Amino acid sequence: MTSRITADLNRRAALGLGAGFAALAATGGTAFAQKTPPIKVAAIYTVPVEQQWVSRIDKALKAAQARGEVTYKFSENVANTDYERVMRQYAQEGNDLIVGEAFAVERAARKVAADYPKIAFLMGSSFGPTKPNFAVFDNWIHEPSYLSGMVAGKTTKSNVIGMVGGYAIPEVNRLMHAFMEGAKSVNPNVKFLVSFINSWYDPPKAKEAAFAMIDKGADILYAERFGVTDAAKERKVKAIGNVIDTAKDYPGVILASALWHMEPTIDRAVKAVTAGTFEPIDYGQFSYMSYGGASLAPLDPALVPADVSALVQAKEKEIADGLFRVDVNDAEPKSTM
Repeated sequence: MTSRITADLNRRAALGLGAGFAALAATGGTAFAQKTPPIKVAAIYTVPVEQQWVSRIDKALKAAQARGEVTYKFSENVANTDYERVMRQYAQEGNDLIVGEAFAVERAARKVAADYPKIAFLMGSSFGPTKPNFAVFDNWIHEPSYLSGMVAGKTTKSNVIGMVGGYAIPEVNRLMHAFMEGAKSVNPNVKFLVSFINSWYDPPKAKEAAFAMIDKGADILYAERFGVTDAAKERKVKAIGNVIDTAKDYPGVILASALWHMEPTIDRAVKAVTAGTFEPIDYGQFSYMSYGGASLAPLDPALVPADVSALVQAKEKEIADGLFRVDVNDAEPKSTM
């Protein structure tokens, strides 16, 4: 975690956010009132709700709604320039908890939260929480990403793996680095082609980037974005999934997937808001495997040899037992060939 904290502090200084954080923190805590369930929850998404990262949040909130703990509404495809307006609209409607992604709208999101101190905000963010009501989260699935890298490293025949990401931000970078480290741990000869499409949702662009990597010899693709697995299917190579399990949609293509489970984060936040005990904390830890926030999808024996599965399972147990820690590296990954 130390490298993440250091990187966060550097980014805050670079963006000039430090003074704003300090000023908001100085406002102190606000006592939240206990609520009678279901509490009102609204979510704001900058991409379609089907996009893999957002779909995990949506799934967890729908599960809470099915249990009668929340009422849930959302807006999708919200432009960054319109994000503040939508946040304010949901706040003015009297929602108890507002969930969303603040990555590209940090200042605006924190400004809105400061104006509504009695409402709880839980936002995906590269930065820290802010008193009195702005909690943050992230998909810390670097552990199963490392395990999926082991699968790729042991099964590649060309020793070239292509990796297509959205943006080179810490949340993406650390997953790619973990994957790369996992692959190199079992195959020191493996090389990587790395590309970012600078979009969260542009399947055609991701697909074209993947085609270019296949043309350069990649026989396994790391599909951080939608579109990459389609390229793998068309060119008859293998793919590694990220965040969600799409193996049923791409039979014979997906070797392994690092999965994100948002339920541990959402359930804790909903419980805290309902009890009147919500605090502006970093919920990131609840995406770790130890909290059930991440996992490796079951490996298909038809695609992954038994000895490779056994090797991965042994490492997974080491992680669960606290005997192995996957490094966190937020730096932008680079191609190695």
